[in-house]
Amino acid sequence: MYKNFSENIIFYLKNEMGLDQSSIDLGIKLSKRDNAPLPILLWSYGILTIEELDKLYSFLFQNMK
Repeated sequence: MYKNFSENIIFYLKNEMGLDQSSIDLGIKLSKRDNAPLPILLWSYGILTIEELDKLYSFLFQNMK
């Protein structure tokens, strides 16, 4: 289940937000290192804007199961 959830986030970041794989990989690496949520980490490093962060969280909340 967690794997599916992670795949949905990555799919959304790539296809809806237009992030490239290297940005996503960097975010995942830093998220694991800092033990921080991926969306917040992407925003704090300037990879996502605050508006994109809001859209990402809206997507996540709508797709939680």
